[in-house]
Amino acid sequence: MSHHKIRVTVNGATSEDEVEARLLLVHYLRDVRGLTGTHVGCDTSNCGACTVLLNGRTVKSCSVLAVAADGADVLTVEGLAADGEMSPVQQGFQQCHGLQCGYCTPGMVMAATGLLLDNPDPGEDEVREGIEGNLCRCTGYSMIVDSVRWAASHGGAGEVAARHATS
Repeated sequence: MSHHKIRVTVNGATSEDEVEARLLLVHYLRDVRGLTGTHVGCDTSNCGACTVLLNGRTVKSCSVLAVAADGADVLTVEGLAADGEMSPVQQGFQQCHGLQCGYCTPGMVMAATGLLLDNPDPGEDEVREGIEGNLCRCTGYSMIVDSVRWAASHGGAGEVAARHATS
């Protein structure tokens, strides 16, 4: 197996690791970095449970090789909270009951965070379009949309963007 040394900043912490060339970013985050909030759902990029922000853009980490993240900044659901306080998006999911079983929630929260970074005040249709690559098998999405809209009206992703722009 071919191995490569990569340097990746995850949630503000930089480390160098030697990884197999074929290792997916989702497995790097879970197995190497120990961040199990990023879920493995389908391994085909259909469900979005593994969504993270890579250099500020949402990606499905099951479709990105870890070596492609060399030199990059990765934000996972574990990196959203600051000083023990949930981000507005996380709070929105709590306040508006945007989850049921919770399996899709980390990816959905990250997709919503990415959406709010691009569009701080999306309408309902824009929220639905922004999360369309993330599947939830439990809800009818209306509470998820409400959660994102709540977050938009309570600070959105601005705090997250400011924190990671200085890291």
